[in-house]
Amino acid sequence: MPAAADPSNRLLAESLLAFWADAGVDAMLLNEAIDRIEAGKFVPPPPPTRAAATVSPIRPAAPGQPDISAAVAQAQALAAGAETLDQLAEAIAGFEGCPLRFEGATRAVFYRGRADAPLMVIGEGPGADEDRQGAPFVGRAGQLLDRMLAAAGLTDRVFITNTVFWRPPGNRTPTPAEQMICAPFVERAIALVKPKMLLLVGGASAKSMLKREEGILSLRGRWFEWRSADAAMELPAMPTLHPAFLLRQPAAKKRAWTDLLTLTERLDRPHRPD
Repeated sequence: MPAAADPSNRLLAESLLAFWADAGVDAMLLNEAIDRIEAGKFVPPPPPTRAAATVSPIRPAAPGQPDISAAVAQAQALAAGAETLDQLAEAIAGFEGCPLRFEGATRAVFYRGRADAPLMVIGEGPGADEDRQGAPFVGRAGQLLDRMLAAAGLTDRVFITNTVFWRPPGNRTPTPAEQMICAPFVERAIALVKPKMLLLVGGASAKSMLKREEGILSLRGRWFEWRSADAAMELPAMPTLHPAFLLRQPAAKKRAWTDLLTLTERLDRPHRPD
């Protein structure tokens, strides 16, 4: 019997192949030996040099896309000319610089509450119920917010608005660009209402108003100083969880309630002279 046909040799060969496979060997042996020393003298050619990266110049907005800087400037001019909340509401309703206006929203949603409220509540943006009724926080999340405000004794002490005034498609989160365009109107509302402090509801509101990058679970329950773009106004602000999140995560209501109690205690604290 030839040696190659010997069953014991075949089993030995299979055992060796299995061992090599376990050891990571994944190439077959060649028929001819290779002089590895001589092969090591080969110097591979250098990799092709890559052309230096060029920075593309900033291009103007494409047709159909909003010019953010122009839209912000227009919003600033309209907001500055509003001497009352009614005039500001008219300016917002007539403003065409925010693309959300043309993406399915049926109307501008500005505010509800007291015009001289000591607390301004600023959410993210209107939803379907708000778009239909023309007022912020009137859906299920708004009803929960109202119950929380009532329990804290704040029902008649709030002015409620959002960072944008038109419903984003599909109730998505407003983009930073959309919030930037609407920011002059928000700041003008703060200037007209003159609240003592701000309650920033939801991560998108907190990030936009405070210019922070942390998530809402990190920001909530902490005091920050909100400043207007021209630094003329400064107010204490507290971020908290959005009622829509609380509806999905009822266990988080305790944290939001703690935030609200902390804010109410500071709001009702007797004035202390400097």
